[in-house]
Amino acid sequence: MDSKQTLHDLIARLPERLRAMPADKVEHKPAPNTWSPKEELGHLLDSAANNHQRIVRAQLEDKPAMPGYDGDAWVALHRYQQRDWETLIGLWVALNRQLLAAAEAVPESAWSRTLTIADSAPLTLKFVADDYVDHMLHHLRHMGVELGDLIPL
Repeated sequence: MDSKQTLHDLIARLPERLRAMPADKVEHKPAPNTWSPKEELGHLLDSAANNHQRIVRAQLEDKPAMPGYDGDAWVALHRYQQRDWETLIGLWVALNRQLLAAAEAVPESAWSRTLTIADSAPLTLKFVADDYVDHMLHHLRHMGVELGDLIPL
């Protein structure tokens, strides 16, 4: 998978699909302790912010040790369930454009640079970028977004 191309394609075409989701579906929580699609998109905002830092620091620092983060706590703190859907979509686009700019700045030779996240073993920058996009696709599918024509299953 070419993570940069996939991300570029998603930025171009995903917002219209998110906007087409009915409000009752976007706000529906299947159970009290699970995320609604709105909260799940919020989680993807948090993931973009954290992974942007990882991509930048892995280029600028030698083997940076990056913190992990508690996804549930970040979603609760940001109160995504009470936020405006259109605003969240706009934030998703902006954060992913920023992340993509950092990824496009990576010289080919730097994709093998390593970093750690929380107490992980060393991870390559390529792994982090690919894992970010895979993680996003997983959540978008879980939210019910049709991706078949954009991304091979």
